[in-house]
Amino acid sequence: MTSTKTCACKGKRTCLVCEPLIQTENTCLHEEKVTYVYCPDCGRAWRDTKTNDKHPNHSGNSIIFPGVTLIENFVSPEEEEWLVSEIDNTAWIDSQSGRRKQDYGPKVNFKKRKVKASVFSGLPAFSKMLVKRMNDSNYLDDFEPVELCNLEYTPERGSTIDPHLDDSWIWGERLVTLTLLSDTKHTMTSDCQPDVEVIIPLHRRSLVIVQGAARHEWMHAIKRVDITQRRLAMTFRELTPEFRQGGQNEVLGRELLQIAASFGGLSVGTKCT
Repeated sequence: MTSTKTCACKGKRTCLVCEPLIQTENTCLHEEKVTYVYCPDCGRAWRDTKTNDKHPNHSGNSIIFPGVTLIENFVSPEEEEWLVSEIDNTAWIDSQSGRRKQDYGPKVNFKKRKVKASVFSGLPAFSKMLVKRMNDSNYLDDFEPVELCNLEYTPERGSTIDPHLDDSWIWGERLVTLTLLSDTKHTMTSDCQPDVEVIIPLHRRSLVIVQGAARHEWMHAIKRVDITQRRLAMTFRELTPEFRQGGQNEVLGRELLQIAASFGGLSVGTKCT
């Protein structure tokens, strides 16, 4: 090795910066599987979907895939431009697998189940209009996010994210992500059906809500091949019942909700998981 590793990858995670140095390639998402494509209009995932087979004219086999809600054009092109400008006015921190991140939330030690509210100054001001719009919708009227993680994906760095389940000790039932700048796909896999993958199309400016079985039983990933242009993902997370009224950590949860709702937050270097 003649060069110095200059990325944030650790363990088995790699990107296009470090792979030439360690003479390896990220292949964890290349296994052959039976692929289904999710249709938000009928709530089913269809195999062998073609361009002219859009709802309601699907053909081929299908499976029920509950727990995903897609809202197209959640923001306008002008709002997208403004959001990207606001996001890029904040410094990015290198993350693993070729991503960069910005975190707005409490510092969480998931293994020890400890939370520090002292580093959390609230959600950023530019997210206030998004939260209000969520609360005005039919799907998220009671959604109270306490964490926002912005992730940047670019093809130049070979950005990807391995199959994973988000934490379910502090982060609640719904994961809400807004996609900006380019289209991509969530690849959903489950240990219960190891030979199957379900593709969730994530169109530019769309909002996806993941809950239920899709949240707890299916891991989500983004393959390197599905990042063809710069993409920004804004993921909002809510609290579990343990941190809500009547829960074991109700007092801490109330404090986090009050801080979040100030919308005066600065990005901190917490871990997205």
